[in-house]
Amino acid sequence: MPMRPRKVVIVSRIFLPEPAAASFRLAALARGFAAEGADVTVLTTRPPRSMAAVRVDEPYEIVRVPVLRDKEDYVRGVAQYLSFDIQAFTRLLVMDADIVVSEPPPTTGVAVWLASALRRRPYIWYNPDVWTSATLNMDVPGFVTQGMRVAETIAARRAGGVITVSESMGEELHRVTGARWDRMFVAENGIDTDTFTADGPTEAVPGPYFVYAGSISEWQGMDIFIEALAQILPEHPDVTLQVLGRGSDLTRVQEIAQRLAPQNVVFHGVQSPARTAAFTRGAVAALASVIPHTGYDFSKPTKLYAAAACGTPSIYAGVGVGARLVEENDLGTPVEFTPDAVAQAMRRALGDARSGDRAAQRERRSRWAREHASLGASGRAAARWVLSGFQESGH
Repeated sequence: MPMRPRKVVIVSRIFLPEPAAASFRLAALARGFAAEGADVTVLTTRPPRSMAAVRVDEPYEIVRVPVLRDKEDYVRGVAQYLSFDIQAFTRLLVMDADIVVSEPPPTTGVAVWLASALRRRPYIWYNPDVWTSATLNMDVPGFVTQGMRVAETIAARRAGGVITVSESMGEELHRVTGARWDRMFVAENGIDTDTFTADGPTEAVPGPYFVYAGSISEWQGMDIFIEALAQILPEHPDVTLQVLGRGSDLTRVQEIAQRLAPQNVVFHGVQSPARTAAFTRGAVAALASVIPHTGYDFSKPTKLYAAAACGTPSIYAGVGVGARLVEENDLGTPVEFTPDAVAQAMRRALGDARSGDRAAQRERRSRWAREHASLGASGRAAARWVLSGFQESGH
Protein backbone atom coordinates (compact mmCIF):
# COMPACT_ATOMS: atom_id res chain seq x y z
CA MET A 1 0.00 0.00 0.00
CA PRO A 2 1.63 3.29 -1.05
CA MET A 3 2.08 6.07 1.47
CA ARG A 4 -0.83 8.46 1.39
CA PRO A 5 0.20 11.89 0.07
CA ARG A 6 -0.40 14.51 2.71
CA LYS A 7 0.42 17.78 0.99
CA VAL A 8 -2.05 18.64 -1.76
CA VAL A 9 -2.12 21.73 -3.99
CA ILE A 10 -5.26 22.54 -6.01
CA VAL A 11 -4.67 24.88 -8.97
CA SER A 12 -7.57 26.84 -10.47
CA ARG A 13 -8.12 30.21 -12.16
CA ILE A 14 -11.43 30.52 -10.26
CA PHE A 15 -12.31 29.85 -6.63
CA LEU A 16 -14.48 31.19 -3.85
CA PRO A 17 -15.75 33.86 -3.32
CA GLU A 18 -16.42 33.90 -7.09
CA PRO A 19 -19.71 32.00 -7.39
CA ALA A 20 -19.30 29.34 -10.07
CA ALA A 21 -19.69 25.61 -10.37
CA ALA A 22 -15.90 25.23 -10.34
CA SER A 23 -15.60 27.25 -7.13
CA PHE A 24 -18.14 25.12 -5.28
CA ARG A 25 -16.76 21.86 -6.66
CA LEU A 26 -13.15 22.62 -5.76
CA ALA A 27 -14.02 23.96 -2.32
CA ALA A 28 -15.79 20.65 -1.64
CA LEU A 29 -12.73 18.76 -2.87
CA ALA A 30 -10.41 20.85 -0.67
CA ARG A 31 -12.61 20.17 2.36
CA GLY A 32 -12.63 16.49 1.42
CA PHE A 33 -8.83 16.36 1.36
CA ALA A 34 -8.66 18.15 4.73
CA ALA A 35 -11.21 15.73 6.22
CA GLU A 36 -8.96 12.87 5.09
CA GLY A 37 -6.02 14.38 6.94
CA ALA A 38 -4.19 16.18 4.11
CA ASP A 39 -2.60 19.63 4.25
CA VAL A 40 -4.31 21.55 1.46
CA THR A 41 -3.32 24.71 -0.40
CA VAL A 42 -5.43 26.29 -3.15
CA LEU A 43 -3.42 28.26 -5.72
CA THR A 44 -5.83 30.63 -7.44
CA THR A 45 -6.46 34.20 -8.57
CA ARG A 46 -7.33 37.33 -6.72
CA PRO A 47 -11.12 37.74 -6.83
CA PRO A 48 -12.81 40.42 -8.96
CA ARG A 49 -12.68 43.96 -7.63
CA SER A 50 -16.39 43.75 -6.81
CA MET A 51 -15.84 40.79 -4.47
CA ALA A 52 -13.90 41.09 -1.26
CA ALA A 53 -11.54 38.24 -0.48
CA VAL A 54 -13.31 37.55 2.79
CA ARG A 55 -11.36 35.21 5.04
CA VAL A 56 -13.63 32.40 6.08
CA ASP A 57 -12.97 29.57 8.49
CA GLU A 58 -11.93 26.85 6.04
CA PRO A 59 -9.58 23.91 6.66
CA TYR A 60 -7.22 24.89 3.82
CA GLU A 61 -4.86 27.71 2.84
CA ILE A 62 -5.43 29.96 -0.17
CA VAL A 63 -2.59 31.53 -2.18
CA ARG A 64 -3.82 34.22 -4.61
CA VAL A 65 -2.04 35.84 -7.54
CA PRO A 66 -3.02 38.91 -9.61
CA VAL A 67 -4.23 38.17 -13.15
CA LEU A 68 -5.65 39.82 -16.25
CA ARG A 69 -9.45 39.85 -16.45
CA ASP A 70 -11.74 40.63 -19.39
CA LYS A 71 -14.22 43.50 -19.56
CA GLU A 72 -16.68 41.47 -17.47
CA ASP A 73 -14.00 40.96 -14.81
CA TYR A 74 -13.68 37.28 -15.70
CA VAL A 75 -10.56 35.19 -16.34
CA ARG A 76 -11.42 34.18 -19.91
CA GLY A 77 -9.32 34.34 -23.07
CA VAL A 78 -5.82 33.21 -24.02
CA ALA A 79 -4.05 36.23 -22.51
CA GLN A 80 -6.08 35.95 -19.31
CA TYR A 81 -5.44 32.21 -19.02
CA LEU A 82 -1.70 32.63 -19.57
CA SER A 83 -1.49 35.43 -17.01
CA PHE A 84 -2.45 32.80 -14.44
CA ASP A 85 -0.79 29.76 -15.98
CA ILE A 86 2.70 31.29 -16.07
CA GLN A 87 2.47 32.26 -12.41
CA ALA A 88 1.04 28.86 -11.47
CA PHE A 89 3.94 27.14 -13.24
CA THR A 90 6.64 29.19 -11.51
CA ARG A 91 5.01 28.88 -8.09
CA LEU A 92 4.57 25.13 -8.40
CA LEU A 93 8.29 24.78 -9.02
CA VAL A 94 8.98 25.98 -5.47
CA MET A 95 5.84 24.82 -3.63
CA ASP A 96 6.02 21.75 -1.41
CA ALA A 97 3.44 19.17 -2.52
CA ASP A 98 3.00 15.44 -2.79
CA ILE A 99 0.32 15.77 -5.45
CA VAL A 100 -1.26 18.57 -7.49
CA VAL A 101 -4.84 18.80 -8.77
CA SER A 102 -5.50 20.93 -11.84
CA GLU A 103 -8.78 22.45 -13.02
CA PRO A 104 -9.27 23.57 -16.67
CA PRO A 105 -8.65 25.40 -18.95
CA PRO A 106 -6.34 22.94 -20.71
CA THR A 107 -3.55 25.53 -20.80
CA THR A 108 -3.48 25.37 -16.99
CA GLY A 109 -3.33 21.59 -17.24
CA VAL A 110 -0.24 21.81 -19.45
CA ALA A 111 1.44 24.23 -17.03
CA VAL A 112 0.70 21.91 -14.10
CA TRP A 113 1.87 18.85 -16.04
CA LEU A 114 5.17 20.51 -16.95
CA ALA A 115 5.83 21.73 -13.39
CA SER A 116 4.89 18.31 -12.02
CA ALA A 117 7.22 16.55 -14.46
CA LEU A 118 10.10 18.80 -13.45
CA ARG A 119 9.40 18.19 -9.75
CA ARG A 120 8.81 14.45 -10.37
CA ARG A 121 5.42 14.31 -8.69
CA PRO A 122 2.02 13.20 -9.94
CA TYR A 123 -0.92 15.40 -10.73
CA ILE A 124 -4.65 14.87 -11.13
CA TRP A 125 -6.72 16.36 -13.97
CA TYR A 126 -10.20 17.45 -12.76
CA ASN A 127 -12.41 17.23 -15.84
CA PRO A 128 -15.81 18.99 -15.56
CA ASP A 129 -15.97 19.84 -19.29
CA VAL A 130 -14.42 18.64 -22.53
CA TRP A 131 -13.21 21.90 -24.01
CA THR A 132 -12.27 20.45 -27.39
CA SER A 133 -15.81 19.20 -28.03
CA ALA A 134 -17.26 22.60 -27.13
CA THR A 135 -14.97 24.63 -29.41
CA LEU A 136 -15.84 22.49 -32.44
CA ASN A 137 -19.26 24.14 -32.58
CA MET A 138 -18.24 27.65 -31.53
CA ASP A 139 -17.15 30.58 -33.67
CA VAL A 140 -13.44 30.26 -32.94
CA PRO A 141 -10.49 29.95 -35.32
CA GLY A 142 -9.43 26.44 -36.25
CA PHE A 143 -5.98 26.85 -34.74
CA VAL A 144 -7.61 27.58 -31.37
CA THR A 145 -9.56 24.33 -31.54
CA GLN A 146 -6.43 22.40 -32.53
CA GLY A 147 -4.42 24.04 -29.77
CA MET A 148 -7.06 23.19 -27.19
CA ARG A 149 -7.16 19.59 -28.43
CA VAL A 150 -3.40 19.22 -28.00
CA ALA A 151 -3.41 20.88 -24.57
CA GLU A 152 -6.41 18.89 -23.35
CA THR A 153 -4.90 15.63 -24.58
CA ILE A 154 -1.65 16.34 -22.73
CA ALA A 155 -3.50 17.37 -19.56
CA ALA A 156 -5.71 14.27 -19.54
CA ARG A 157 -3.31 11.57 -20.78
CA ARG A 158 -0.26 12.62 -18.77
CA ALA A 159 -2.21 12.86 -15.52
CA GLY A 160 -1.76 10.20 -12.87
CA GLY A 161 -5.55 10.15 -12.57
CA VAL A 162 -8.62 11.96 -13.85
CA ILE A 163 -11.64 13.05 -11.83
CA THR A 164 -14.70 13.56 -14.01
CA VAL A 165 -18.21 14.71 -13.09
CA SER A 166 -20.30 12.08 -14.88
CA GLU A 167 -20.08 8.84 -16.82
CA SER A 168 -21.01 10.64 -20.04
CA MET A 169 -18.35 13.32 -19.51
CA GLY A 170 -15.75 10.62 -18.90
CA GLU A 171 -16.81 8.82 -22.07
CA GLU A 172 -16.46 12.03 -24.08
CA LEU A 173 -13.02 12.74 -22.63
CA HIS A 174 -11.93 9.18 -23.41
CA ARG A 175 -13.21 9.54 -26.98
CA VAL A 176 -11.50 12.87 -27.58
CA THR A 177 -8.19 12.41 -25.77
CA GLY A 178 -7.77 8.68 -25.19
CA ALA A 179 -7.58 9.17 -21.41
CA ARG A 180 -7.55 5.78 -19.71
CA TRP A 181 -10.67 4.48 -17.99
CA ASP A 182 -8.64 2.63 -15.38
CA ARG A 183 -7.29 5.96 -14.10
CA MET A 184 -10.62 7.75 -14.08
CA PHE A 185 -12.94 8.40 -11.12
CA VAL A 186 -16.52 9.66 -11.46
CA ALA A 187 -17.37 12.19 -8.76
CA GLU A 188 -20.88 13.29 -9.65
CA ASN A 189 -21.50 17.01 -9.90
CA GLY A 190 -23.78 18.59 -7.34
CA ILE A 191 -24.41 21.59 -5.12
CA ASP A 192 -23.70 22.84 -1.62
CA THR A 193 -26.73 21.41 0.14
CA ASP A 194 -25.97 23.43 3.27
CA THR A 195 -26.53 26.71 1.40
CA PHE A 196 -29.09 25.60 -1.18
CA THR A 197 -32.00 24.37 0.95
CA ALA A 198 -35.78 24.36 0.72
CA ASP A 199 -36.09 26.23 4.00
CA GLY A 200 -34.71 29.74 4.24
CA PRO A 201 -35.28 33.33 3.15
CA THR A 202 -36.71 34.24 -0.24
CA GLU A 203 -35.97 37.32 -2.29
CA ALA A 204 -38.58 40.08 -2.14
CA VAL A 205 -39.64 40.11 -5.79
CA PRO A 206 -43.09 41.56 -6.52
CA GLY A 207 -45.24 39.11 -8.47
CA PRO A 208 -44.44 35.64 -9.80
CA TYR A 209 -41.04 35.16 -11.42
CA PHE A 210 -38.71 32.68 -13.08
CA VAL A 211 -35.01 32.61 -12.25
CA TYR A 212 -31.97 31.95 -14.41
CA ALA A 213 -28.87 31.66 -12.23
CA GLY A 214 -25.44 30.92 -13.62
CA SER A 215 -23.24 31.25 -16.67
CA ILE A 216 -24.60 33.02 -19.76
CA SER A 217 -22.51 31.59 -22.61
CA GLU A 218 -23.09 31.06 -26.32
CA TRP A 219 -23.62 27.32 -25.95
CA GLN A 220 -26.45 27.80 -23.44
CA GLY A 221 -28.68 30.04 -25.53
CA MET A 222 -30.56 31.42 -22.52
CA ASP A 223 -32.24 34.05 -24.71
CA ILE A 224 -34.74 31.32 -25.55
CA PHE A 225 -36.31 32.02 -22.16
CA ILE A 226 -36.69 35.71 -23.00
CA GLU A 227 -38.42 34.82 -26.26
CA ALA A 228 -40.73 32.45 -24.39
CA LEU A 229 -41.45 35.05 -21.71
CA ALA A 230 -42.46 37.54 -24.38
CA GLN A 231 -45.02 35.01 -25.63
CA ILE A 232 -46.76 34.67 -22.26
CA LEU A 233 -46.68 38.33 -21.21
CA PRO A 234 -50.03 39.22 -22.85
CA GLU A 235 -51.74 36.75 -20.51
CA HIS A 236 -49.32 37.13 -17.56
CA PRO A 237 -48.13 40.75 -17.67
CA ASP A 238 -46.78 40.75 -14.11
CA VAL A 239 -44.41 37.79 -14.56
CA THR A 240 -40.68 38.57 -14.58
CA LEU A 241 -37.45 36.77 -15.37
CA GLN A 242 -34.70 37.36 -12.80
CA VAL A 243 -31.25 36.75 -14.27
CA LEU A 244 -28.27 36.13 -11.99
CA GLY A 245 -24.88 35.64 -13.59
CA ARG A 246 -22.53 36.71 -16.34
CA GLY A 247 -20.84 35.28 -19.40
CA SER A 248 -19.64 35.86 -22.92
CA ASP A 249 -23.20 36.02 -24.30
CA LEU A 250 -24.51 38.54 -21.75
CA THR A 251 -24.45 41.64 -23.96
CA ARG A 252 -26.38 39.96 -26.77
CA VAL A 253 -28.92 38.56 -24.30
CA GLN A 254 -29.42 42.00 -22.73
CA GLU A 255 -30.07 43.50 -26.15
CA ILE A 256 -32.73 40.87 -26.85
CA ALA A 257 -34.35 41.52 -23.47
CA GLN A 258 -34.42 45.25 -24.13
CA ARG A 259 -36.19 44.62 -27.42
CA LEU A 260 -38.70 41.94 -26.35
CA ALA A 261 -39.45 42.44 -22.64
CA PRO A 262 -37.63 45.50 -21.27
CA GLN A 263 -39.75 45.78 -18.12
CA ASN A 264 -39.93 42.09 -17.32
CA VAL A 265 -36.31 40.89 -17.46
CA VAL A 266 -34.09 42.01 -14.60
CA PHE A 267 -30.32 41.46 -14.67
CA HIS A 268 -28.67 41.30 -11.26
CA GLY A 269 -25.14 40.25 -12.22
CA VAL A 270 -23.23 37.73 -10.15
CA GLN A 271 -24.71 37.16 -6.70
CA SER A 272 -23.53 35.34 -3.61
CA PRO A 273 -24.57 31.70 -3.16
CA ALA A 274 -26.89 32.70 -0.29
CA ARG A 275 -28.72 35.30 -2.35
CA THR A 276 -28.87 32.97 -5.35
CA ALA A 277 -30.54 30.39 -3.11
CA ALA A 278 -33.03 33.02 -1.89
CA PHE A 279 -33.98 33.89 -5.48
CA THR A 280 -34.28 30.21 -6.37
CA ARG A 281 -36.51 29.29 -3.42
CA GLY A 282 -39.14 31.86 -4.35
CA ALA A 283 -39.19 31.24 -8.10
CA VAL A 284 -42.08 29.64 -9.94
CA ALA A 285 -39.41 27.59 -11.71
CA ALA A 286 -35.67 27.71 -12.33
CA LEU A 287 -34.48 27.79 -15.93
CA ALA A 288 -31.57 25.94 -17.55
CA SER A 289 -30.64 25.31 -21.16
CA VAL A 290 -28.03 23.87 -23.49
CA ILE A 291 -28.29 24.39 -27.25
CA PRO A 292 -28.62 20.88 -28.72
CA HIS A 293 -25.72 19.31 -30.61
CA THR A 294 -23.10 21.93 -29.80
CA GLY A 295 -20.79 19.62 -27.90
CA TYR A 296 -22.49 19.87 -24.50
CA ASP A 297 -25.34 17.34 -24.72
CA PHE A 298 -23.45 15.24 -22.14
CA SER A 299 -23.43 18.00 -19.49
CA LYS A 300 -25.52 18.23 -16.32
CA PRO A 301 -25.89 21.95 -15.52
CA THR A 302 -25.33 22.75 -11.86
CA LYS A 303 -28.44 24.95 -12.03
CA LEU A 304 -30.54 21.80 -12.00
CA TYR A 305 -29.05 20.60 -8.73
CA ALA A 306 -29.33 24.03 -7.11
CA ALA A 307 -33.02 24.27 -8.02
CA ALA A 308 -33.77 20.78 -6.73
CA ALA A 309 -31.97 21.49 -3.44
CA CYS A 310 -34.18 24.56 -2.97
CA GLY A 311 -37.28 22.51 -3.78
CA THR A 312 -37.90 24.48 -6.98
CA PRO A 313 -38.87 22.76 -10.25
CA SER A 314 -36.68 23.26 -13.32
CA ILE A 315 -37.59 23.94 -16.91
CA TYR A 316 -34.77 22.47 -18.98
CA ALA A 317 -34.53 23.32 -22.69
CA GLY A 318 -32.27 20.89 -24.48
CA VAL A 319 -31.52 17.23 -25.07
CA GLY A 320 -29.19 14.58 -23.74
CA VAL A 321 -28.05 13.93 -20.19
CA GLY A 322 -29.53 17.09 -18.65
CA ALA A 323 -32.98 16.36 -20.05
CA ARG A 324 -32.83 12.78 -18.77
CA LEU A 325 -31.75 13.95 -15.34
CA VAL A 326 -34.83 16.17 -15.04
CA GLU A 327 -37.25 13.61 -16.46
CA GLU A 328 -36.02 10.49 -14.63
CA ASN A 329 -35.94 12.19 -11.23
CA ASP A 330 -39.08 14.30 -11.67
CA LEU A 331 -37.18 17.53 -11.09
CA GLY A 332 -39.34 19.58 -13.42
CA THR A 333 -40.05 19.70 -17.14
CA PRO A 334 -37.60 18.93 -19.97
CA VAL A 335 -38.69 20.55 -23.23
CA GLU A 336 -37.54 20.93 -26.80
CA PHE A 337 -35.22 23.84 -27.45
CA THR A 338 -37.90 26.11 -28.95
CA PRO A 339 -39.58 29.27 -27.61
CA ASP A 340 -43.02 27.70 -28.08
CA ALA A 341 -42.15 24.64 -25.98
CA VAL A 342 -40.58 26.76 -23.25
CA ALA A 343 -43.55 29.15 -23.18
CA GLN A 344 -45.94 26.24 -22.74
CA ALA A 345 -43.84 24.90 -19.86
CA MET A 346 -43.86 28.34 -18.25
CA ARG A 347 -47.64 28.45 -18.42
CA ARG A 348 -47.86 25.03 -16.75
CA ALA A 349 -45.41 26.07 -14.05
CA LEU A 350 -47.47 29.18 -13.26
CA GLY A 351 -50.56 27.00 -12.99
CA ASP A 352 -48.78 24.56 -10.68
CA ALA A 353 -47.64 27.42 -8.45
CA ARG A 354 -51.20 28.72 -8.15
CA SER A 355 -52.72 25.29 -7.50
CA GLY A 356 -50.22 24.27 -4.83
CA ASP A 357 -48.69 21.41 -6.84
CA ARG A 358 -45.29 23.13 -6.81
CA ALA A 359 -45.26 23.48 -3.01
CA ALA A 360 -46.40 19.88 -2.53
CA GLN A 361 -43.28 18.61 -4.34
CA ARG A 362 -40.82 20.94 -2.63
CA GLU A 363 -39.56 18.63 0.13
CA ARG A 364 -39.29 15.62 -2.21
CA ARG A 365 -37.05 17.53 -4.62
CA SER A 366 -34.91 18.90 -1.82
CA ARG A 367 -34.53 15.45 -0.27
CA TRP A 368 -33.46 14.02 -3.64
CA ALA A 369 -30.73 16.68 -3.87
CA ARG A 370 -29.46 15.94 -0.37
CA GLU A 371 -29.29 12.23 -1.15
CA HIS A 372 -27.96 12.37 -4.71
CA ALA A 373 -26.36 15.76 -5.37
CA SER A 374 -24.32 16.67 -2.30
CA LEU A 375 -21.01 18.22 -3.33
CA GLY A 376 -19.69 17.53 0.15
CA ALA A 377 -20.10 13.78 -0.25
CA SER A 378 -18.75 13.89 -3.80
CA GLY A 379 -15.68 15.90 -2.81
CA ARG A 380 -14.89 13.57 0.07
CA ALA A 381 -15.15 10.50 -2.21
CA ALA A 382 -12.86 12.05 -4.82
CA ALA A 383 -10.31 13.08 -2.17
CA ARG A 384 -10.32 9.56 -0.70
CA TRP A 385 -9.68 8.09 -4.16
CA VAL A 386 -6.78 10.43 -4.82
CA LEU A 387 -5.15 9.85 -1.45
CA SER A 388 -5.49 6.07 -1.75
CA GLY A 389 -3.19 6.12 -4.78
CA PHE A 390 -5.70 6.89 -7.61
CA GLN A 391 -5.07 3.53 -9.25
CA GLU A 392 -8.45 1.83 -9.00
CA SER A 393 -11.05 3.17 -11.40
CA GLY A 394 -14.17 4.77 -10.00
CA HIS A 395 -15.89 4.22 -13.33
